[in-house]
Amino acid sequence: MAMADLHGIINFCKPTGITSAKALYAVRKTVGQRKSGHAGTLDPAAQGVLVLCLGRATKLVERIMDQPKVYRARARLDVTSESFDSDRPLVEVPVAVLPTEPVIREALAGFEGQIQQVPPAVSAVKVGGRPSYKLERQGKPPKLAPRTASVYWICLHGYDWPEIDFELACGRGTYVRALIRDLGTALGTGGCLTALDRTAVGPFCGSDSWTIESLQGAAGPAAYLVPLERARTLLDRPVEIPPRRAP
Repeated sequence: MAMADLHGIINFCKPTGITSAKALYAVRKTVGQRKSGHAGTLDPAAQGVLVLCLGRATKLVERIMDQPKVYRARARLDVTSESFDSDRPLVEVPVAVLPTEPVIREALAGFEGQIQQVPPAVSAVKVGGRPSYKLERQGKPPKLAPRTASVYWICLHGYDWPEIDFELACGRGTYVRALIRDLGTALGTGGCLTALDRTAVGPFCGSDSWTIESLQGAAGPAAYLVPLERARTLLDRPVEIPPRRAP
């Protein structure tokens, strides 16, 4: 639908099964704003907060990507896959000794702080100007160098072999798929992400997010749009690490 240009932010809830780019396209069609971008990609299998910047708010993308993020995740420790999530066929991993809950808690705590993390080959990391996942599709998976990632805290919420349920707050560029891969290595098990929900990006929370259906039923932009000046005010505040949640 045609309307005046919109300048601001939509706190969008991306559903599973589509890319972040397709989610953005669907919102563009719904609200009638062409100039737009998203701040921080979510994998197709993931859901949750995808901050969409419209009009002049596209200049805020980098600032939003620097905001801390909170994820709720589930994973299996008896399998792995090429992408370290359930988008690719699962491969069973023999496990000699099943880890206990205290062992898993201790291993997760070891990933808190500044860590070195190798991104998955099936990712959007650029190699020679090309996304790594495209090279992987061609049978040429690149050898990616470790990068520094910030994990502010991790909480284990549940464990019932082979499944774990955990939550973490982290900084820009942290791959939860890589973290579960590395957790499996530390435990001597497999490690494969099976569900991921991004529940917050800085001040933008999942409880306040909009779906395509709710956008279509909205009375107008005033309902769903965080105006540009309001968005700037939110981002001008000192960055706060989300508080650790009790398991």
